[in-house]
Amino acid sequence: MSEQKSNQFQLLKERRYLPFFVTQFLGAFNDNVFKNAIVIMFSFSAISVLGMNSDVLINFAAVIFILPFFLFSATAGQLADKLDKAKMMQYVKLAEVIIMSFATLGFILESPLVLLFVLFLMGTQSAFFGPVKYGYLPRVLAKSELVGGNGMTDMGTFLAILLGMIVGAHAISLVNGTLIVSVLVLIFAVSGYISARKIPDTGASSPDLKFNFNAFSETWRIIKYSRSNHAVYLAIIGISWFWFYGSIVLTQIPNFTRNYLFADETVFILLMGTFSISVGIGSLLCERLSGGRVEIGLVPLGSIGLTVFAIDFFFAAGHVIPSTDGLYHFRDFLNQPANWRILFDIFMIGISSGFFIVPLYAMVQERSDPEHVSRVIAANNIINSFFMIVAGLCAMLFLGNGVSIPGLILITGLMNLAIAVYIYFMITEFLWRFVVWVALHTIYRVKTKGMDNIPTEGAAILTCNHISFVDALIIAGYVQRPVRFVMDNRIFQNKFLGPIFRMAKAIPVAPRSESPEVVDAAYEKIKQAIDEGELLCIFPEGVISYDGEIAEFKKGILKILKTAPAPVIPMALSGLWGSWFSRYKGKAMTGIPRHIAKVSLNVGEPIACETVTTEGLQAQVISLRGDKR
Repeated sequence: MSEQKSNQFQLLKERRYLPFFVTQFLGAFNDNVFKNAIVIMFSFSAISVLGMNSDVLINFAAVIFILPFFLFSATAGQLADKLDKAKMMQYVKLAEVIIMSFATLGFILESPLVLLFVLFLMGTQSAFFGPVKYGYLPRVLAKSELVGGNGMTDMGTFLAILLGMIVGAHAISLVNGTLIVSVLVLIFAVSGYISARKIPDTGASSPDLKFNFNAFSETWRIIKYSRSNHAVYLAIIGISWFWFYGSIVLTQIPNFTRNYLFADETVFILLMGTFSISVGIGSLLCERLSGGRVEIGLVPLGSIGLTVFAIDFFFAAGHVIPSTDGLYHFRDFLNQPANWRILFDIFMIGISSGFFIVPLYAMVQERSDPEHVSRVIAANNIINSFFMIVAGLCAMLFLGNGVSIPGLILITGLMNLAIAVYIYFMITEFLWRFVVWVALHTIYRVKTKGMDNIPTEGAAILTCNHISFVDALIIAGYVQRPVRFVMDNRIFQNKFLGPIFRMAKAIPVAPRSESPEVVDAAYEKIKQAIDEGELLCIFPEGVISYDGEIAEFKKGILKILKTAPAPVIPMALSGLWGSWFSRYKGKAMTGIPRHIAKVSLNVGEPIACETVTTEGLQAQVISLRGDKR
């Protein structure tokens, strides 16, 4: 556990976050009151628009809502960076009031075409809200609060989706339902505007930004800019893929409910509610499971769930028992044991979604230039919208050619596996962090001290005692920046640890007497890493301890500092001696692990490179470790 514990719920007591949370909650709620009201109209009545049946019409509506993100996100990103973000949110929420006035007209006239036009306007309003929403958070939250803040925001969003879905579906089914929905969407639009006026001013991120009125050239420019940061760009691709996956799955739920589960609106609400609640739970769990850090190791865990439970959903759908007496009400639905498996799959897809999406959004916010973060989010929204439009078109194509809804979800789950493998192959940090996360949550319990001494940016060299084969995993798991390790090349020959450290892009080193070419290559890579501002970690003892004590530090650190000067930060691990990965019994990793080790990681203050000596550095590490081995 980290020495600094953030409490995401505490944010709800603070003005910098609460009015923002309420504003985005009301916006998501109102969107879903409207969207689910018209979905029920389209799905559970015989409405046909432009010759499209309900299967195709619902996917067409999804495309209509997403299209503005593709068209207007570039403009929205510029405005979000140029203007004060609080003011921008107020303007957007005022536009929502006007749009919901048109929605009232559409419901009174009961005109599907007017309602689809309003859906397009809602998508436009959301396209302008997205960049300022995710750009606001890094302006008011510390880095240690980003995961918790994003988790709370996503939890609130999906809770709002659930409540909006229930209210919209129920209200539209009442006598005078269109009138009731009309009044509700106007009330909540006005409420959202009032809460937006309570959001504190943040100042503009880039007030001198020269505005580009050509939306198409600006779209290309911000996408090109987002690609300049490779890790951020692939995170955006991951987020966009999630929305491809999610839009296909969620868009099919209304017709899946009616045509495959033989159920009514109450079961539709149950399925969507299960998904929304589980996404909220997964989002909140990210804070607890990541210890307040941006833990991208959760992303592979999420992607595994998105594939496994989509596949199981396909097989579970084949065991549904058709109704012989009208449509199932949710009570009758729950009386069928086979249906609980479908609910479980949807619940786990939601949990997996939270694990997948929250760390990726936090990663984009953390690793983007603060002056460009809203435009990066806009690029993200553009690419998201493109993926979602393609998702809608793919769904229309597959369903129009005889593929069943369970079959479509199976195909999507298998595609998710292929996309995940591609992303993790391109950025091995995801898999590396996943391995680290699993190790730190199954084998060790770690207490840290002095982590603030590690700079958040710029080159530095961490130096630590070497007590076990997993020292690097623990350090990587608790340092909030990517770390490059300099390690004995023999560890790369280990069948278990070798692939892990290759994924981490560790730098192999060997005694010059054994392999001078490996040594020269190592010093060259070290200098390059320092020149590029990376964080390195070395173990100056040069060998894993045989007795639990700290051996004499080698002179290699001094040679490194001559060619690649950087601050040196002493660290000490304790509590690992006697663990399965230590040489407590002569040879490590033999027998069966018998206990969970309680480990301490203490970090000292940075030392100027010109004052470093091996003796002084060793004394610092011994002092940080204390008596416990």
